This record gives sequence, structure tokens and C-alpha cells, in this order.
Amino acid sequence: MDIFVIQGGSPLSGTVRVSGAKNAALPLMAASLLAEGPMEIVGAPRLRDISTFGKVLRHMGASVERLDAGGDGRETVRIDPRTVGKAEAPYELVKTMRASVLVLGPLVARHGRARISLPGGCAIGARPIDQHLKGLELMGAKTSLVEGYVEVDAGRLSGATIYFDMKTVTGTENLMMAATLARGTTVLKNAAREPEVCDLARALRAMGADIEGEGTDEIAVRGTDSLRGTRHEVMPDRIEASTLLLAGAITGGDVTVRGADPFAMDAVLTKLAESGAEVFADPGSVRVRREGPIRSLNLETSPYPGFPTDVQAQFMAYLCLGDGFSIVRETIFENRFMHVAELRRMGARIEVSGNAAAVKGVQALSGAPLMATDLRASASLVLAGLAANGTTEVLRIYHLDRGYEALENKLARLGARISRVKE
Repeated sequence: MDIFVIQGGSPLSGTVRVSGAKNAALPLMAASLLAEGPMEIVGAPRLRDISTFGKVLRHMGASVERLDAGGDGRETVRIDPRTVGKAEAPYELVKTMRASVLVLGPLVARHGRARISLPGGCAIGARPIDQHLKGLELMGAKTSLVEGYVEVDAGRLSGATIYFDMKTVTGTENLMMAATLARGTTVLKNAAREPEVCDLARALRAMGADIEGEGTDEIAVRGTDSLRGTRHEVMPDRIEASTLLLAGAITGGDVTVRGADPFAMDAVLTKLAESGAEVFADPGSVRVRREGPIRSLNLETSPYPGFPTDVQAQFMAYLCLGDGFSIVRETIFENRFMHVAELRRMGARIEVSGNAAAVKGVQALSGAPLMATDLRASASLVLAGLAANGTTEVLRIYHLDRGYEALENKLARLGARISRVKE
């Protein structure tokens, strides 16, 4: 099993390019099931979750291949859904990645049926799919739970007005995809506004879908008879970009992330500026530099355009070195403070009460052996290790490999003393 070994204390500086967004590439891969021809996803990151989703599609009969990188080094995932003959996603694949549920809407829309294993538990909290199923039922589908599988049967879906009881990114994406081949118009109310939802809508339009309203609380989809394959460039990963910029800020460095979209990262960049870091944003590039102390501040996660829950752990690691008290409130997932115990092992002073963490800044963190518990917690521990005195070992980095493409290489290019070794 691989671990990271980090020698902390070196300010990071330089330029690095952000990868394509995992959370945008996965729904794009699911959308390929709607097409009557091949789909090419340009810039899809080389990650374990992308590989797993490819296995799900191959299980159904699709052809999935990676094409050689071009001159810019970005690879393309090519999916041909014309050989899909099995509308099923089995437990042995779904259990490793909850995003597999994104095939539900496209399968029902294109093939009239689907059998998908329930995703099961998640380390950071419950992520029910009841909103997905409610929407499909309103569109005329029949759903049932049989031996841990959700089974959905429908003829052609019919348009409906669907109100989400809570913001759900995958629910919005799933029903938006299902609605593209439905009869009539579907209106999604209280829809998620995340940039990844907008990226999916752009790709679906290129496939021939009639969609408007993405980026707002209400999305309208007028169904069509068929969709074609397309070639789509996946959006940059705003969570990876935020993590890299925080790596520069926590070490008192100067880091530029090429390819980053500052508009999609506004909440994070605003908090970085509030903390005393200098932020320089241009179209397609963001630079963060910090020379003075980290100013403690309060933050609260919320659905986009609020502060993203996927950056909460990384920002908390940063605030551990603040000049006073910070309060961090997590409103999205009920169990997303698992990194706190590990940060305490490094000398951080953090007290948790319910969904709030009080962080008292310390002058320095000390390197320690650490255990990663989930994807973003892993990133927070790496950031803490970069800033800490001495050596930090981060175990179970397979969590991190789910969402960061060769993170240690990118950090090393910025001057980090980090290596991947066998435990």
C-alpha cells in the first residue's frame, strides 16, 4: 500500500496546470449512454474513479478506451454506447464509487429500464437517492427495491415538474439527463447550480438536447427523440485548483494554477483574500501569494455559489496556523470532520461541537504519521504536512488517488519535498 512521505517547511512557488474535473467527467461519461454514436471527453483526468466508471460502462456492453494525449498532454476518453445491451450496474462496482448512480437516468431514458445496486454507506455521511427516484416516478417510471438493487421500469418517460426537497448535484444531473429523451417538457425546481451541472448541460446541448436555465434554481428540458455523440472538453477541476492554491498559501509561498476558472472558485478565492493572501485572477489562471500572517476567519459550507464542502477540510488545515480563532461550520455532510483527529496529532487546536469546529491557531504544526479517511481529508493532511516542521507520513492515500491526478508530482514541481513510497 502506498503512502506519502512529506518533509515540511518549504514554501511552494511556481506554476502548475490543473487537471480536468472528476466531478464533471463522471456525469459526462454517464451521458454517453444517451447517444446514438460515440462520445469523446477531452481532458478527462487519469483517476481511479474514472477507471471504475469505465468498468461500469463496459459491464453494460459499451466500448471505453483512452486515446493518446495530444500536444497539450490531455488524454481523451472515447465511449461508444451502441453495443450496450445490459441496463445494470452491479454491487461489486457501485460499492466502490457512489457516482455510479448517474447511469440510472440515462439508462431509463434510452432503454426504458435500469437495475442499479444501491450505493450503500459513505464515510462522510448519508447520500440518499430518494430525490432521483421521486423524479423518475413523476416522469412515469415505476421503481422498486429488490435485494439491494433499485429496479426501474418505464416506457418512454414523460415530462414533469419536479421540485427537489434539497439541493442535490447528482440528482439534478440524473434527472436532467433522463429528461432529454422524455416526451414533453421537464422543469427541475430547486436545482443544483454547480459549474459541473452547467458543464453537463453544455455537453447535452452539443448532443442535440434542448436545455435552458442551468446555473439557476430552475432548469427546463424539452425532450427530443434522439441524441448524437459529441466531442466535449471537460471543465477544469475547481477543487484541485483550490487545493493547489492552498498548498501555496499554507506554506507562505507563491503559486499559479494555469487552466483554473476563477469564476467557479469565487467563494474560495474570497476567503483566501480575507485571510491575508494576495489573489490575482485572470481568465484561465489564478495566482495566490502569502507573505504575512494567516488571518483567522469564519466560514460555512453551502451549495454553490457558497463555500464548497469539498474544500472545507483543506481550508481548515490552513486555518490551523491562523492568528486567532476560526469557526468552521459544515452544513452539507454530517460526518465531514474526520480529519480533525489527525490534525490534532500534529498540534492543531480544534474543538468540535455538532456541525461546527472551533480552530485556535497555533504558531507551527509538527510532522506525524497520519491516517487518511476520505478523499478531501487526505488532501487536508497533505497540506498540513507541507507546512509542518519535520516529517509527515500520510497513510491510505488510495482515498486521495480517487480525486487527484498525480498530486505528488504537481506539488513536487512547486518545490514540495514529497514522495510516494510503499508502506
